[in-house]
Amino acid sequence: MIVTWVTWNRLRADGRRQTADGRPKTEDRNRRGHTVRLRAFLTLAIPLACAALFVRLGVWQLSRLKEKRAFNAILSERLASPPAEVTTLPADTALGHYRRVSAGGTLLYDREVVYAGRSHEGSPGVDLLTPMKIAGRDTVVMVNRGWAYSADAGSIDNSRWKEKDSSLAAGYAETFAGTERGTAAPALRRVHALDRAAIQVLVGLPVAPYMIVQTSDSTAHADSIPVRLTIPVPDEGPHQSYAIQWFSFALVAVVGGVALSRRSR
Repeated sequence: MIVTWVTWNRLRADGRRQTADGRPKTEDRNRRGHTVRLRAFLTLAIPLACAALFVRLGVWQLSRLKEKRAFNAILSERLASPPAEVTTLPADTALGHYRRVSAGGTLLYDREVVYAGRSHEGSPGVDLLTPMKIAGRDTVVMVNRGWAYSADAGSIDNSRWKEKDSSLAAGYAETFAGTERGTAAPALRRVHALDRAAIQVLVGLPVAPYMIVQTSDSTAHADSIPVRLTIPVPDEGPHQSYAIQWFSFALVAVVGGVALSRRSR
């Protein structure tokens, strides 16, 4: 009786799972088909989502490239223009940035500021920011006379790099940006960012909104003349190659996702 009862229950269970001809019932086939379709959908949806993200990143790189080309056009135009007096530049520094400028006056070496953390051809050093007093003006114009070697990229013997007191500085107009970390210490006369307020504290005089990056005599120097900085060169950067890479990743994701989805089906 016990054996018969167990056998009967097994037959009832099999009857619920199978039809008379031994095939799975319709609801089981539908459930399996739904699982297969869901797996195929997820197999394709995830690569397509990644491809959409890659395309978006590629478009973003192309927009960056467009902005860079527009900036390069402005930079080339301003660097190709005739030099102007730095005092004649517009009050909006965005309009005067990178314009070729010149100024004549007296360099105040006793108020010079060291711009620390600069490098040249892999060597540590500093830039020398020297205020220039222009006749008839209350504000001084900071002149970046160039780079000088410093083992710790901060300390330097300023007296070694003294040039003529009266000078004609020619180069391009730079603007102040960034914020000096901490409070400027007059004893150190050193900054780590082109912070106009911090530099003004160290100089002790009102500072003009533009700074001259001196490039006029960069070909030959005496030992006492800092290495003049070079004129900025327009460069499109790696944005185009990055965009090609992102679009390539998107193509690989789509092709791989389709192949994997077909295989899962």
